Order: sequence, then structure tokens, then C-alpha cells
Amino acid sequence: MKNMKKYKGVVVPMVTPVTADGQLDTAAVERIINFFADNNVAPLLMGTTGEGNSVSQANGLLFVQTAVKAAQGRIFIYAGLTGNCVSEQIQQANAYTAAGADVIVATLPTYYALTPEQMEEYYRNLADAIEGPLMLYNILATTHMSIPVDVIERLSHHPNIVGLKDSERDMERMTACIDIAKGREDFAYFCGWAAQSEHSLALGGDGIVPSTGNYCPEKFNELYQAAVGGNPERAIQLQEETNETAKIYQAGRTLGQSLAALKVMMQTKGLCDPWMLPPLTRLPQEEEKAIVSKL
Repeated sequence: MKNMKKYKGVVVPMVTPVTADGQLDTAAVERIINFFADNNVAPLLMGTTGEGNSVSQANGLLFVQTAVKAAQGRIFIYAGLTGNCVSEQIQQANAYTAAGADVIVATLPTYYALTPEQMEEYYRNLADAIEGPLMLYNILATTHMSIPVDVIERLSHHPNIVGLKDSERDMERMTACIDIAKGREDFAYFCGWAAQSEHSLALGGDGIVPSTGNYCPEKFNELYQAAVGGNPERAIQLQEETNETAKIYQAGRTLGQSLAALKVMMQTKGLCDPWMLPPLTRLPQEEEKAIVSKL
């Protein structure tokens, strides 16, 4: 059955390229967006891989403007939304939409532990207040909260909530969330657990959000096409290959360190420099050289 959904495919959680003094590297943004468009994948700006919580409001808006201009309508632009001040979030989301972002992807505010009722009310209020479509973003590893599946099911029927990006590493939960989206054109499921990209698509998921796609988007585009096109053997093979690539920057590192290592890998392709936004930092020079030697 052909997937008629508007939101599907490969969405790469794009790194945020910055200069040594912490300013957005707009030339690098343009290079990466063109790299993605050439390989038929879309970017998620300012997600976890994009150091979203560390991007200033001014740089966030410039990021969206630069990406939209570079994309020239070839690919959707997903804009991440983080923070703890909801009124400022609404203003920022509407600024991103006005600048051309196609979808707003929002994590939960994280300073206070929220009840399921508060999570649901937060997303309902946000969906009512913003001008563009909203996607839920569940990531236990950084928010330290998990949006309950029953809350997601109820929110999925809000007319301005178009999907879920779920990065929680729970197979039972993945299956349940995919079931919510199955057979519907108004709500999509995106798997943010990159190592289970192929499996999520085999279960009926609509899209994948792999950070390793920053380095090899062509492999994830091929994986997606193989998975939905009836070639599971090739999809599994590509899953195994991309898992090995991911180990180069992830194994033995914290999440923040792995993002710095990913930028080192991207530098070898002329995409960006490995500078990070505070409080994250570059890796030691010898470690950067060791990463390059493994490629």
C-alpha cells in the first residue's frame, strides 16, 4: 500500500555548524543543506544532534532562514523547538514558520518533572497557539521524561499535530506508537532510534531520524527506499553498515562528545568545522586525528 502521508522518509537531525567564536556558520549551513537535498533527505534543525538547547534565538532564526533559502523548496525544513518559557517558545515557533519552516518539532520543557496531564496540556496549548504544524518529540535521554503512549494517541487527533518523533529505546513502545499512526494520513511516526531504522520501517513506520545521516545521507535514503520498496535484505545490509559508521563517533563517548566527533567526520567531507556551542567543547586534537584515521 502506497504511503500517502505528507510527512515521511529520512529526516536527518542536522548538526549546527558554528565558527570558533560561536556564531552560526551560514556557509556551512548552505553546504550541508545542499548535501542533504542532493541525497533526498530533509533536515531537522536544532534537535538534540543540533545542540538545540544551546542555540540562541537570533542564531536559531538565522539558521532557519539560511536553510530555507538553500533548500529552495527541494526538501522540507523541520525546526526543533526547546526551552522552558512557553511564551517565548510560541514566539520562536511562529518566527520559524514565518521564515519558511515546514514543521515545528517540540520537546517537553525539562526543568520540572511533568505529570502526563501537564504534558498533554503543554502540547495542546502549543498546537493551538502556533501557526505551523507541530510534531511531538519524545526523547527520554535528555528530557528525563517519557510521553505516555495514551497521551500520544489522544494528541494525535489534534488537527495541528501531524506526527511523532520518538527516540526512546523501547521496542514495545515503538510498536505501540507505530500502531497509532498506521492507516492514517493525518499523523506520522518517525523513529529516532537510528539502530532500529530498518526495523521501524518494516513495522510500518513512516520515517527515520538518524544522526549518522549527517555523514552518509545517501545510505539512509537507500535504506528507506529499500525498506518501503520491498527489498528488506538490502535494507538490513545498510542498517548494519550504518551501525558500524555510528560506532566511529559514538562508542565510548558521552552524547555531547559524540556530536563533536560527528562534526570531525563531516569536516573530512568539507561540510563544517568541529567547533561546538558551550557548554560542549571540541575533542582533543589527538582524538580528532584518531577519528579521521578510522574513516
